[in-house]
Amino acid sequence: MAMTLRTDEELDRALEDLASSQGISKQEAARRAILDMHSRLDLRERLDTIADEMLEKWGDVLDRLGKA
Repeated sequence: MAMTLRTDEELDRALEDLASSQGISKQEAARRAILDMHSRLDLRERLDTIADEMLEKWGDVLDRLGKA
């Protein structure tokens, strides 16, 4: 699939720096950055779900410990 990415000077400079430092094209640098962010967001959502579950299960214990 084709896509056009419009950049400003700052973004183009950052993309060029990323690509150059890794020896890859700007297209590959953008691709990796997008996939990395997607992975981080997915991990964050899973961690939030686990934290909510643990708070529901152990919240009263943690509350009592905090008051001790």
